[in-house]
Amino acid sequence: MLKDSQPASPTTAATQDAPFQEASPSAENLQRRLTQRQLTMLALGGAIGVGLFLGSSITIRLAGPGVILSYLLGAVVAMIVAYAIAEMAVVHPVAGAFGIYAETYLNAWSGFAVRATYGLVQIIAIGAEVTAVGIYCGFWFPQTPQWVWVATASAILVAINALQVGSFGEFEYWFAVVKVSAIVLFIAIGGMLIAGVGHKPALGLSNLVVHGGFFPFGLKGVWLALSLVLTSYMGVEVIAVTAGEANDPYKSIPRAMRTIVYRLICFYVLAMIAMLAMTPWNRIGSERGITGSPFVAAFSGVGIPYAASIMNLVVITAALSSCNADLYLTTRMLFSLSRSGYAPGWISRLSSNGVPHRALGLSTAGMIVAILLAIYAPSRAFLMLYGVAVAGMFFVWSVILLCHIRFRKSLGPEGWSRLPLKLAFSPYSNWLGISALAGVTASTFFVDGLQYAVPAFLPLLLAMSLVYWRSARQAHQKSAADRPSL
Repeated sequence: MLKDSQPASPTTAATQDAPFQEASPSAENLQRRLTQRQLTMLALGGAIGVGLFLGSSITIRLAGPGVILSYLLGAVVAMIVAYAIAEMAVVHPVAGAFGIYAETYLNAWSGFAVRATYGLVQIIAIGAEVTAVGIYCGFWFPQTPQWVWVATASAILVAINALQVGSFGEFEYWFAVVKVSAIVLFIAIGGMLIAGVGHKPALGLSNLVVHGGFFPFGLKGVWLALSLVLTSYMGVEVIAVTAGEANDPYKSIPRAMRTIVYRLICFYVLAMIAMLAMTPWNRIGSERGITGSPFVAAFSGVGIPYAASIMNLVVITAALSSCNADLYLTTRMLFSLSRSGYAPGWISRLSSNGVPHRALGLSTAGMIVAILLAIYAPSRAFLMLYGVAVAGMFFVWSVILLCHIRFRKSLGPEGWSRLPLKLAFSPYSNWLGISALAGVTASTFFVDGLQYAVPAFLPLLLAMSLVYWRSARQAHQKSAADRPSL
C-alpha cells in the first residue's frame, strides 16, 4: 500500500515554497538539535509503551490469539497516518506540526482543536503511563501504596524534560534502546522455547489454537480489540511534532519514519505470537482488572530464573520512556498554541537552555491527576485515564488524514511526486483510514472500561471549541477597533 521514492533535492518546489519552514534558531525559537538517531528512538519510545505492555492484557481478553490479526489490521491504519504525517512534516518542519497543517489546509478551528486535543490527550496519557509504573512496581512491592511510585516517577521525568533538548533526546534514546532490546530478546527467547532449543521440550504453537481456537470470540473480538491495539501505534506522530527541532528534517524525517513503521509492525506481531505461544491466552487475559503486564506473566510461567523480574524492570523502563516522550510532546504542543495566539503568551517563553519550561509545568497536570487517582481509585485509574486519551487520539488522527487530502491538492502532482516518501493510493487510503477510525471509535461503547471514552471526550471538545470561538471573537473585535475609520 505504501511506497517510498528516492530523496529529491532540498531545493525542489515542495521545500522552497514551504510557507511555515522556520528560520534559523535564535533565543526565541526552539533549537534544531535532534538527530535522526534520536528522532527514530523518540518515536519508538512514544509508541512502544503501556498500550503494548499493559493494555495487551485487555486486548487478549477480547480477541484471544486473534489479537495477532488485530495488530496487523492496526498496522495498516498506523502506516497510512504515519506516511501522511511524514509528507507534511517534510514540507512544513515546524513546532505544532499537524496543528499548523490543520489550520493551513482545513480551517482555523481545526488547527486549534487538533493542537488543544493533542495536548490534552498527551496530558491524560502521561497520567496513565505513570499509573502503569505504579502498577508494575506493585509486582515487587505489593504493600507500598501505588501513589508513592507514581509521584517518584513524575518527579524524575519532569527533571529530565527540563534539560536542553539535545540532552533530553539522548536520555530518550537510551530509554528506547532498553525496551527495543528487551522486545528483541523476548522474541528470541520465545522463539527458542517454541522451537525447543536447549534442554526444554518445544512449546510449539499449540497454545494459539487449543483454547477455543485462534478466534475464540470470532472476528467481532478481533475488531473490538482494535480499540486498544491502535493505541499501541499512537506515537508515530511524534515525528511531526519534533520536526521543529530536527536536524536536517528533509532527510531525517523520511528515514526515521520508514524505520519506525516497519520496526513497530515486526516487534508487535512477533512479540504477541511469542507471548501467546508461551502462555495460554486464557491465563493472560482472563482477569477483569489490570494487575500487571502480560509479558511479565508470560515469563513467570516458563520457569526461567529471574526472567519475570527482569521483564518487569523492562516494562517499567518502557512506561517511563513513553511518559518521557509524551511529556515532551505536550510541552511542544502547548508552546505551539501559545505562539499561535490561542493560549497566553507567557506559556511559550523559553528557559536559558531553550526549553519551554512554563509549558512543561502545565504538562504535569496529568501526573497530578494520576497521583490523586492512585490514592482514591487505584484499581480503575489506568482505564479511567487511558479511555479519554483513546477517543481524543482517534479525533487527532482523523483530522490529520483530512489535512493530508487538502495538502496533496495544494502541492499538485508535480509537487508531491518530488517528496522523499509518499502515501500510496491517496486519497483513497486516507478515506480507508478515516472509515476505520470511525468504526473503531464506535466499538469503544462495547469494550468494558472504554464505554465512557467518547462521552467523556465530547464535552472536552465542546469546551475547547468555546474557548476558540471566544478567542476568535475577541481577536476580530480588536482588529476592528484597530482599523482606522474612514
